[in-house]
Amino acid sequence: MSNLPTTPWRRLVLGLASLLVVAACKVSKDVPLPTLPLPATYRTALTADTNSVASLPWRSFFTEPALQQLLDSATVRNNDLQLALQNIASAQATLRQARLGYLPAVTLQAGVTTNRPSGNSLNGISLTQFLGTKHIEDYNLAAALSWEADIWGKIRSRKQEALAAYLQSQEARKAVQTQVVAQVAQGYYNLLMLDTQLAVARRNVALTDSTLRFTRLQFTAGQVTALAVQQIEAQRLTAAGLVPQFEQAITVQENALSILAGRLPGDIRRSGNLLALQVPVVAAAGVPAALLAHRPDVRSAELALDRANATVGYTKAQLYPALSITAQGGLNAFQASNWFSLPASLFGTAFAGLTQPLFQRGALRTQYQQAQIDRERTVIEFRQQVLVAVGEVSNALGQVERTQTQQALATDRVRTLREATKNANLLFRSGLASYLEVITAQSNALQSELELASLKRTQLEATVELYRAVGGGWQ
Repeated sequence: MSNLPTTPWRRLVLGLASLLVVAACKVSKDVPLPTLPLPATYRTALTADTNSVASLPWRSFFTEPALQQLLDSATVRNNDLQLALQNIASAQATLRQARLGYLPAVTLQAGVTTNRPSGNSLNGISLTQFLGTKHIEDYNLAAALSWEADIWGKIRSRKQEALAAYLQSQEARKAVQTQVVAQVAQGYYNLLMLDTQLAVARRNVALTDSTLRFTRLQFTAGQVTALAVQQIEAQRLTAAGLVPQFEQAITVQENALSILAGRLPGDIRRSGNLLALQVPVVAAAGVPAALLAHRPDVRSAELALDRANATVGYTKAQLYPALSITAQGGLNAFQASNWFSLPASLFGTAFAGLTQPLFQRGALRTQYQQAQIDRERTVIEFRQQVLVAVGEVSNALGQVERTQTQQALATDRVRTLREATKNANLLFRSGLASYLEVITAQSNALQSELELASLKRTQLEATVELYRAVGGGWQ
């Protein structure tokens, strides 16, 4: 038999113990992550390889020093990444606060009140007769405690929601970094392409200048008409017009890369030639199931379901009664000299009660129903995000494969047309070819060299896109 007396305090403790047992139960059931029928391999994959370049740090994937320097700056100073870090700090503060949800709220109160009742009132007459004063003072020092028992898991749901939000902010930062890394790399490769195309345009201007001078000599000698001079001059102006166009595009691209790197627009250092640049090694894209672990946006969509489950749990718990316990204790005296007279000045009160929402129940039920709808929306968004991710990887794999073939064909075409241009000029100077054949050969060679540079850029961008699509770039 217990030695504790049967008091209201004992009944309160026993009641709390029972409620804490009930608190272990959840009032709502979580929706699990949907099982998606993902294929064993990507549609455009040549082999079923479980290895993935997603596990490679960006320093290992992009090995050119100038590009690494740009990426170093972008991953530290990019403003979008800085905002993502601030979002992480905010979510972390919210999580710390949510973890304190089980603790009671405690406040310290100190004050003094004075009261002078009417001399014609019963209180006024009593004060004058018994205490010999017309007013009374009350000195109070107390600690107040308020605590709500987490019977239905409201606090636990809030904690789970805050944790999921914090983890989502981490994945959001990773997603931003993968995007920034990809944008910087693709912008850098585009800049190298513009450099190459500018050099091609200038080389064609110089070549056409040489042809134009020879044609004018032939015109003076009466060997060709003025039409030939005009046609060659038009060809030269076409090639010359490309020079300022590429120069302006280079300026725009340099400014864009500077902003991505978190600095004012300016020159961008680069090294090497686009056509001699080694394509980053693309070992494998892995398998579609690996996207659930590697891609930050897919992980974020998964965590969004955790948040939605927690929100549903909280909004449903709001419909049930809430048990609140308040207590207050401290020192109280109507004379300052007796304030610290112990134990006479000690006082204490405690209250426990259940609060059941009535008139606001309709609004709370609407919130619960809205949370359920939002959760269903989150499940659909997760499915869509996975489908998009698989599609992006498949597209990138196909583009990597096809651009390799296109570039090989374009390289052979450039080599052939360069020879054709050289031969056309020799034959023209020997009088064995017309100026139209020279114009045609030079025009075809110019377009093929510009196209080759564009294809090489496309091939490099495809490897970057594949690296981003499989979830690489945030390590």
